[in-house]
Amino acid sequence: MLLGPGRFGDGVRHRPARPRPPPLGRIRRVLMRRRRAVERLAQGGWADGRSVWEVDDPGRAPVVDRVRVGEEPAPERVARVLDVAGGDAVCVRRRRYVLEGKPVMLAASYLPAALVAETAVAEIDTGAGGIYARLAEIGCAPVRFREEVRSRMPLPEEARELGLPGGTPVVLVCRTAFADGGRAVEVNEMVLDSAAYVLEYGFDA
Repeated sequence: MLLGPGRFGDGVRHRPARPRPPPLGRIRRVLMRRRRAVERLAQGGWADGRSVWEVDDPGRAPVVDRVRVGEEPAPERVARVLDVAGGDAVCVRRRRYVLEGKPVMLAASYLPAALVAETAVAEIDTGAGGIYARLAEIGCAPVRFREEVRSRMPLPEEARELGLPGGTPVVLVCRTAFADGGRAVEVNEMVLDSAAYVLEYGFDA
């Protein structure tokens, strides 16, 4: 039989109409955030006591929750970058970022424990300018950054923490901060909800 328009009983089979999907906003409301990777790390920001988030979207900074700070054995991948022995203690700062009630990012920063043990980096509240300002106070201000970006499907725990619906990938950003002389002083592993971010990289030719 043909598939197409016709009247009931005239020998033509009708293809049932597919229901329209609900508007995207009714499936999942996500307000995109533009992450300006180069500008947000400029020394003129955190050195003046401002948050790197103020560069992304002034007046719309996320709430940081579930902050956990402590010493842990360095994972091998982190130990190689920080130039410490595998299993040596590192200071780990774990947190979640929530924007307008929606979790958008998980982050874990790793720093050499011996370097930051007596600083506010090892406290819940790092103070104005965050950990980069505190590193500057001990003579280890970041002068160069490297970011590696890739994507994958989330781990079950990541999906729960970010409240992700099935089938939503995450973006992984691994940032390393280097002090003068090339020493790596921080490795920051971030897991971003891919639907919540635009990653912007602006640089001179």
